[in-house]
Amino acid sequence: MCGILALASLNHRTLGVAERTVCTMREVMAHRGPDGAGVLMHDGFALAHRRLAIVDPSERGRQPMTTPDGRYAIVYNGELYNDAEVRRDLSTRGITFGTQSDTETLLHALVTWGTDALLRLRGMYAFAFADLVEKTLLLARDPLGIKPLYFTVVDGYQVVAASEVRAVLAHPRVSAAPDLVTVSSYLTTIRTTLGHRTLFENVHVLEPGQALRFDLAGERIGVEGFDVLGVLESAATRNMHAVLLDDDAGELARVRAGIEDSVQRHLRSDVPLCSLLSGGVDSTIIAALTARQVNGLRTFAAGAVNSDDLPFASVVASGLGTRHAEALVDQNLFEERWVEMVQRLGLPLSTPNEVAINTVAKAIRATGCKVALSGEGADELFAGYDSLMDACISVPTQGKGADPGGFHMRAAAWVGPEAKQALLHEDVYRDLNHDEQLHLAYAQHFDALAQHGIVGMDAHLAFQRRVNLVGLLQRLDTAMMLEGVEGRTPFADVNVAAIANSVPMRLKYQAPDSRDRVDSGAEARGGTAVATAAAPRTKLILRRACADLVPHSVLQRPKASFPVPFHGWMQRHAGVLRTSGLSQALFNPAAIETMATQPQSCWQFAWPAINIAMWGQRWWGG
Repeated sequence: MCGILALASLNHRTLGVAERTVCTMREVMAHRGPDGAGVLMHDGFALAHRRLAIVDPSERGRQPMTTPDGRYAIVYNGELYNDAEVRRDLSTRGITFGTQSDTETLLHALVTWGTDALLRLRGMYAFAFADLVEKTLLLARDPLGIKPLYFTVVDGYQVVAASEVRAVLAHPRVSAAPDLVTVSSYLTTIRTTLGHRTLFENVHVLEPGQALRFDLAGERIGVEGFDVLGVLESAATRNMHAVLLDDDAGELARVRAGIEDSVQRHLRSDVPLCSLLSGGVDSTIIAALTARQVNGLRTFAAGAVNSDDLPFASVVASGLGTRHAEALVDQNLFEERWVEMVQRLGLPLSTPNEVAINTVAKAIRATGCKVALSGEGADELFAGYDSLMDACISVPTQGKGADPGGFHMRAAAWVGPEAKQALLHEDVYRDLNHDEQLHLAYAQHFDALAQHGIVGMDAHLAFQRRVNLVGLLQRLDTAMMLEGVEGRTPFADVNVAAIANSVPMRLKYQAPDSRDRVDSGAEARGGTAVATAAAPRTKLILRRACADLVPHSVLQRPKASFPVPFHGWMQRHAGVLRTSGLSQALFNPAAIETMATQPQSCWQFAWPAINIAMWGQRWWGG
């Protein structure tokens, strides 16, 4: 796990950036790779790397890595969980390996199969792969969006890409200017990207499963795109009915075997690893399976002193016999860490959970562990949000008047359309065309799903995977990598996703009677879901398949979202709304005063607004 940086200029243009400048850009991401650093400068290319050594931590695994002939070079951030299979296939072609590093596997796979190699990969990744002779640069991101990759084109002739947006902005000819379309989207979604857009003008992010190949041999940059996610979704749809088994017991066995296989693969590490344990169903399953393979497993829980999670996590840990620790978040720590994270990341936080995740990452790193397994992904793959799924029943995804994207935008809104008109200056909201780009982006997701034959409730769940899950994975990556800890997500795995997609909806989710319906947006906005029936109606097959791993009390728990009572912890920083120049340019004075004086009473608006104000002050001052 690492921080990567790539610069590539047109063949007839010099790089125009000295090696010391490249290294300065790289060092912005030093926290992502505290174990080593490397740089390669070559005729219009610069590749740089900060290393978090997990597999083959010897010097042989250093990056940038090149082929023996020096033609191809790569910088890579991620882990391949089918490394052995890919190596075996390459070995049959006569390729020999000098390291145990999956970086070398990926390098040879790309040389051998080109972009078709992407369809063979099982893992999390973001990489830059350069052909130093043909003058091409390939950027790619894994299909579930676990690892980030940002890029921009400078002055029409140079591509700049990095694991963090701050490293891109450290380029001497890239300026930081807010992208108000994404800023407004953030206020609604608390996500720092919108499709390929980021909060900064002209700085883009690769979308999950996207690959871009830049041809730099001519007079102008040529770009070719590849959609790995679309290919995988189409394949999953084709196989959905073909793999269905005749009985529920067969489906249960297939789900259980898939999860066990994924956990086993995610344990590959040459350094100590641990497991996050919130005391919920998902993290308990991962910790229980991990404890069967790792003697003396460490588990970690994060939350406030009175968090509902901590007692459940303690009971589970005791039953598993793990070495359990709690990372406690009080108000002072939350207030301090919130500001620190915005400063270090150069981005507003998404959910308040990022502070808790970062706090537990600090505790993990202090024990010597560098890898932590987590339960992200189960809700979005196996239908874990009951109130949201309940509301989706009556929302068509096709046909005249259907607006499923609009439904999801409103259901999950922190600052909805009506509130936004009161929050923003009238001319600002008018210039944004009332969030037209946000509406369009959500609609395009459903259009793409329909093209792959995914409609109805399956489309609603797939949308959660495409949008909600990516946000959760970004939160995990940024908060943990700030402390040099690699987060791994066995549920968020392409094979587990394929299995989950093929399971009939009736085995994942049970609809309630009309009298049981609850607020459709409660969970999506961060509230606590209310149990609507005596027995859980979500993640049914997951609960049944792993019932022997999870205490009954945990299986029956209603879902809870935030382990810290942030609603009452915003007052200290609410005053930034009055001093931030960006805040004053966006928000009307009456809204600023309300949020600055009573943030706890309007927390849904105050949380994103204060974050935007902090972020604006971080980059552009008062």
